[in-house]
Amino acid sequence: MLDFWDQLDAEQRAELAGQIESLDLDLIGQLYRQVGEAGDLAALAMRAEPPPAIRLAATDRPFSAEEARACGEQELGAGHVAAVLVAGGQGTRLGFPHPKGIYPIGPLSGATLFQIFVEHIRAAAETYGVSIPMYVMTSPATDAATREFLDQHQRYGLEPNDLTVFCQGTMPAVDAETGRLLLAERGSLFASPDGHGGMLAALRRSGALDEMQHRGLKHLFYFQVDNPLATVCDAEFIGYHALTKSEYTLQVVAKQSPTEKVGNVVHVDGTNRVIEYSDLPREAAERRNDDGSLAIWAGSIAVHAFDVQFLARVAAESMSLPFHRALKQVAHIDAQGQTVQPDQPNAIKFERFIFDLLPLARRSISVEVDPRQAFAPVKNAPGSANDTAEITQQMMMALHRQWLRDAGAKVDDDVQVEISPLYAMNSRQLATKIKPGSEITTDTYFR
Repeated sequence: MLDFWDQLDAEQRAELAGQIESLDLDLIGQLYRQVGEAGDLAALAMRAEPPPAIRLAATDRPFSAEEARACGEQELGAGHVAAVLVAGGQGTRLGFPHPKGIYPIGPLSGATLFQIFVEHIRAAAETYGVSIPMYVMTSPATDAATREFLDQHQRYGLEPNDLTVFCQGTMPAVDAETGRLLLAERGSLFASPDGHGGMLAALRRSGALDEMQHRGLKHLFYFQVDNPLATVCDAEFIGYHALTKSEYTLQVVAKQSPTEKVGNVVHVDGTNRVIEYSDLPREAAERRNDDGSLAIWAGSIAVHAFDVQFLARVAAESMSLPFHRALKQVAHIDAQGQTVQPDQPNAIKFERFIFDLLPLARRSISVEVDPRQAFAPVKNAPGSANDTAEITQQMMMALHRQWLRDAGAKVDDDVQVEISPLYAMNSRQLATKIKPGSEITTDTYFR
């Protein structure tokens, strides 16, 4: 770490010294030496059962959708709900060299992901006559640009005290063969974001978690920046969370194939947990029930509801979330100070996953949603087989056409429509604004 110390100026030395001082070298050493848990996960997966869940087609739900919606509306109206958006990713894979939240995804409006999400928050706040705080987690790579962008756009109408931007932490990477920490530059260690599970420590470190408790917030709606169909602060989902007294509630979709690339929510050895698709053995993934359905069916879409007191309880324990190891390609400088661009994985990164909170929850439940209504992630470059902006936009317009039809309007499949959350958050709200029998014949942005 100090190979180039004599070549650094005072400012560079101060930066490097600060990085080194913040390191927990004992922890990093333990993480480097630890044996992977793939074998344990394989054994767990073979014992896994479906999680407690509210299924879309179930006839034995503990609460009806109407009861859940009424409860959620009561919690929203009481000012008990906030939202946290995980927005640390860059749009690199989209060919967009900016924070992903700035990506213009609106098929007709060109609205950014940030705009769509803030409009959801504003619409819900106006509907229920309350303030709904929004917390945005950035990474060191996106923090400054995100703050500047949101300021330039006046936070898309949110009051300053209802939008909090906070930055997640980082972890150094180590050489896979030697365990030595890598330098990104002569005066700087290589460090990367500590994963979406870093949210918990970042909320506490920034003071946001204390603020939530001070404001009397009880439920935190969690979602990630790449899904414009996220049902932000949906009353029915929040109602199921509250009625079941769940500390951690997950939105899930029914997997269409055994090896679908989603986290697998399961119940095993008395607790609920998530097993990543990369850790799920094919034999376990392909297990089926007597009716031919997948035994491990529940795929997490990274939309959750947390009990705020639960987060406060587990945040008090610094190691409540474990670190996971990932073998990655990491550019660095060598002993001669030359940049090395590896052509294969050479380093181990460490990150935390938010779903590792699941086994710590005293009570948790999964709520199945229809992916056509709630999950259209934009992840990949144009021309990819899935999760492209074009596919996401088609799904957005298909959903909004269906809302219009549910409201009694007539609209052909070739007519492009987009509905701002400020106009309607769902088909029920839209039905109060659209006259039955209306014909939508031209491309229309409803706002």
